[in-house]
Amino acid sequence: MAMSGEKVLKGVRVNAEPGQRPVRIDGHVTVPALLRARCQENGLATAHREKDLGIWQAYSWTDYLTHARLIGMGLRALGLARGDVISILSEDNKEWMYIDMAAQCMGAVSSGVYTTDSAQQLAYLVNDSATKFLFVENDEQLDKFLEVADQMPSLQKVIILDPEGLHDFAHEKCLFLDDLYDLGRRHDDEAVFNAEIDKAKPEDVCVLIYTSGTTGQPKGVMLTQENIMAGMECSLSGLGFEKRAEQLCFLPLCHILERIVSLYTPLIVSSTVNFAESPETVFDNLREISPHGFVAVPRVWEKIYSRVLVMAQESTALGRWAFGQAIKAGRARADCLLDDKPVPAGVALRYRIWDFLVLSNLRRMLGMDRIERGLTGAAPISPDLLRWYHAIGVPLYEGFGMSETAGVATINLPESNATGSVGRPNPGVAVRISSEGEIQVKGLNVFKGYLNKPDKTAEAFTEDGWLKTGDVGRLDNQGFLTITGRIKDIIITAGGKNITPAEIESRLKFSHYISDAVIIGDRRKYLTCLIMIDQENVEKYAQDHKVPFSDFRSLCRAPEVLDLIRAEVDAVNKEFARVEQIKDFRLIDVLLTAEDEELTATMKLKRATVETRHKALIDAMY
Repeated sequence: MAMSGEKVLKGVRVNAEPGQRPVRIDGHVTVPALLRARCQENGLATAHREKDLGIWQAYSWTDYLTHARLIGMGLRALGLARGDVISILSEDNKEWMYIDMAAQCMGAVSSGVYTTDSAQQLAYLVNDSATKFLFVENDEQLDKFLEVADQMPSLQKVIILDPEGLHDFAHEKCLFLDDLYDLGRRHDDEAVFNAEIDKAKPEDVCVLIYTSGTTGQPKGVMLTQENIMAGMECSLSGLGFEKRAEQLCFLPLCHILERIVSLYTPLIVSSTVNFAESPETVFDNLREISPHGFVAVPRVWEKIYSRVLVMAQESTALGRWAFGQAIKAGRARADCLLDDKPVPAGVALRYRIWDFLVLSNLRRMLGMDRIERGLTGAAPISPDLLRWYHAIGVPLYEGFGMSETAGVATINLPESNATGSVGRPNPGVAVRISSEGEIQVKGLNVFKGYLNKPDKTAEAFTEDGWLKTGDVGRLDNQGFLTITGRIKDIIITAGGKNITPAEIESRLKFSHYISDAVIIGDRRKYLTCLIMIDQENVEKYAQDHKVPFSDFRSLCRAPEVLDLIRAEVDAVNKEFARVEQIKDFRLIDVLLTAEDEELTATMKLKRATVETRHKALIDAMY
């Protein structure tokens, strides 16, 4: 029974009043205290899994707390003090989580570094945060440190997670993780560790999330224990996980979305996190785990959709017909559900038949047969794609959040959904639209400020304390928020027409031949577009239609491929007013990866960088 002033959600006690401080989850006001309680409560139950030599290995909640304690005590023996910063340069793995939690338990601040960052970017982040201890995954990431070692005066020690290929390596500042564990065992003291956990306060800064730096040097977003706890409380509304639910962690843990979903939310509901082997194995791991919840950026959902269409095209004539009928049946049912209308008996029966014959098998093949709720965020997604997933029986909902809001701020829910919007504000979060159309947010999840940048912090807030998101949008009379674009991305044509390109780009990306698009047209007479094709699907089209090509560049230049993309652009143009239509386009004929500066870590094209790098292509269209 809930006590006065509390509510119970899936057995978890959280604050009853939005914005009530301090934020309490099961009576705890900090992440370290909640971690300790969950680990003690769940004991030998599985907390997470990771593959070793191709076999999934399970680790208990007891293992979790023990590893965090040993790392924390080892760092303390090396001189870590409360408020110091540690940085983690690694792909997702259990050690990433142990290190993050060890730092927070000892009162330190945890900061992630993308593995795609260069050595110079690493040096900037270490120096800006005054990082004292740097964790690197392997020899590849160690090389980045060695390249700029003399440029990072604050750095005291580098801890290497994987010793493979480094058995003869020696450096005065470096040690291996096993050595740190040994040091932790020699100085292990549960009473001291628990005392450090008890010292944590809601106002303590505990996490640094660096922005992508598309408009200048990256800024360190300072999140407090209260911010994280409020973000976790918000995520209760969106994720809907039950105890022991399975999750798959694969987005970079440097990114706030994966951080809040895979590191912190499991502390609320005791779900089990499975770490993907690598970004390349995500779809295989998804089939192996068959998670109850799956959170991904639009690029991943688009890729799965494209793969399904390719498989459907490669099937027999009967298979293609059956797939088409199943999708029709699914769409009819989804349209009713998403429009909050009752599903007619005939529509429901037809869906059950085609679900039994086709769709349930499709979900099993994708590893989505147990998904209770899929979530997408971090970038716009096509409403048509959301409806397609609902049609195949995968309930996919869109949300909105930023590093500065500690994760999800608004979310669509099964009982409260408006496709095309990013949902209603979560409990404890308030949203308003300024006179200029900017979305502004207030709540205990809103960050403390940018590290070392008081001027940028001041610019981020209104005089009355609301966070200026930089996004343009609208709130309807039911409280649903719709994002139409970024303020800095608004195109003002030579004719004075204001155009937000996000919706046009989103429509283009629904084509399974287009993976990304950047609309051009600021201070120009008409709109044009730079397009990145979907390599797998366009190559399949070329092979099926006997289009000769030798590499990606020649594929992009093939007349038949240009005609294919032109048809996709023309189809999208029909959905928009004449002034919003694309008059010309060019294909980016270079395969981009996360290491390229044109892409963010979540595989979004950086508009300003793309426009600069491909200026010649743009000029040719005018």
